[in-house]
Order: sequence, then structure tokens, then C-alpha cells
Amino acid sequence: MRKHLGTILKLALTIGGLLFVLSQIDLNTVRDHFLQTDLRWVLATFLLVNLGLIVRAYRWLVLLQGLKMDIKLSRLIALYYVGNFFNTFLPTSFGGDVMRVVEVARDVPADVAAGTVIVDRVSGLLTLFIMALFALPFRPATFPNNLLLLVVALSAGGIIASAILLEGTLLRRFGRRLPPLLSPTGDGPVARLLSAVAAVGRSALLRAMLVSFLFNLILISWYWTSARALGFHVPYSFLFLVVPILSVTLLLPAIGGYGPREAVATVLFDGTILPGMTTGFPVGTGFSISTLAFLVERLSGLPGGFIYLWMILRGERPGAAPSQSDEVENRAA
Repeated sequence: MRKHLGTILKLALTIGGLLFVLSQIDLNTVRDHFLQTDLRWVLATFLLVNLGLIVRAYRWLVLLQGLKMDIKLSRLIALYYVGNFFNTFLPTSFGGDVMRVVEVARDVPADVAAGTVIVDRVSGLLTLFIMALFALPFRPATFPNNLLLLVVALSAGGIIASAILLEGTLLRRFGRRLPPLLSPTGDGPVARLLSAVAAVGRSALLRAMLVSFLFNLILISWYWTSARALGFHVPYSFLFLVVPILSVTLLLPAIGGYGPREAVATVLFDGTILPGMTTGFPVGTGFSISTLAFLVERLSGLPGGFIYLWMILRGERPGAAPSQSDEVENRAA
């Protein structure tokens, strides 16, 4: 039973999110939104999602290069597609990040693989939060005050939490009694993250954050093109502020990430009045935009299955690489 708890939790959050959405919207309205879909904007969304995968793979390469690890960008792109496939089609706790760790550990030490995957994710979120705060002065004049407070609290909290994780001093000083998953010592994710950050160096971390800035622009753009595909004109300044909130919901365990984000999108978009609008976004706007983005993201995950099969057939999956500590011992010998 315990080994299925992750899957059960994912199902519960997905179903719970969708039940909330169904209590707020009219599915006939959503159907009308999709009937007027402009496929040209859908194609633009698809291209942006795939470009985002390549940019994130390059960010991962930057972190690995900081550790002097020799691995090809094409290999990391392939693994990002494979991870996207596992995130999309496997309703288990064995998600895309875990898959990336397992696969890249066949090329680099296992602790390095785990650490860089965690730093990769955290650096992306940290940059997104910083961008949201810088976008605040340019927010629409009618941006709701309750959403403003949420953006400020979430972004500031996310920046502080990310900085504590990446800097590590406070965690090492006060976190020795934390559970293994959060402990700065041992072999847990936080310990691996701290070790990877220390080994990567600030220069590589800053370069990864610059790459994250580019990726986040792409991320915001594919929400914008998803909205345009459905006939909604959503200002970039609005998306700069709400996309960080939607991105945080993707950290929650759900089937393919679906459910919690759609519930939050419904709250953020529906009824919100922006400049030039006499009434707010119609009911179902947030769900429609988020669902279209979800479908395109899932479509972009399909190639990962074929890539993974091709890797197996070509025998590109040898045994895992030794840990970094093992390599040090071997060199000493």
C-alpha cells in the first residue's frame, strides 16, 4: 500500500482540482472556446514548448560543465524529452526528474546527477520569482489587490527559500536535526543540492540563471500564444505575474501535472478585469488556456517515448556511473 501512496496522492489532487473547476465553469463555454481555436497559434505554442525543452537542456549542460563533466548537449536534450514523456504518461511517483537522474547517472557520478537536476529546477523557479517582482511596477492598473499580495508573498517567499537552499549556510548550521529528506547532511535531496551548488560554483549558477531568464520568457510566451489560439488577448504584464503562481502548482504531485494548475488558473483568470475590458475574462478562460497549454505540453512529450525506445535498442544505457566519492578514491589509488 505504501508504495502506491504517491500514485494515490496524484490521483486525488488531479480529481480534486478538476472537481473544483467543474463547480466553477460551464463546460459548454469551454467547448465553444476550443471550437474557435486558431491552429496557427497552437503550432506557435508547440514550437515554443519544444524550444523550452532545448533551452532547459542547455541550462543543465551549464551546470554540468561547472562540475567539469563531459557530456554532449544532444544527450541532455534527449534526456529532457525522455523526462517529459515520463512526466506525461506515467501516473506514478517515478517522474521525469527522477528519470533524468537515473539516465544521466549512466554518464556522470550519481550524486552529481541528482544534485544538478535539483539545482536545475530551483534556479529556474528562483529566476521566475525575480522576474515577477521586477514586473510588478508594470502590472495592469486594474490588477486585483488580492492577486498582487499573493504574487508578492509567493515570489518573496520563493526567493528567500531558494536563496537559503542555494547558499546553504543557514541549513548547515540549523538543519542537522531535520528529517533525512531535508537534512543538509547525508544523501538526501537537500544534501545533494548543497553539494552540487558548492561544486558547481557561483559562476556556473549565475549563467544557469541567465539561461533560466530566457526559458521563462519562452514559458510566458507559450501561455500567451495559448490564449491567442483561443481568442483571448492577455497582456504580457499580466502573465508575468500569474505564471509564477501556475508554475508553483506544478510542484504538486498530480497526473501529468493536471488538475491543481487548472484550478488555480480558473481563480486567477475568470472575472479578472484588465485595461480595455468592460467585463472580466469570461468564465472558463483560465481553465481553457491552461488545458490547451497542458495538451500541447503533453503532445511535446510524445517524442520522448520514441527517443527512450531508440536509446534502449541502440544499447545506450550501460551501467550507472560511479559516485563522485568513488571516483576520488579510484584516482587516489
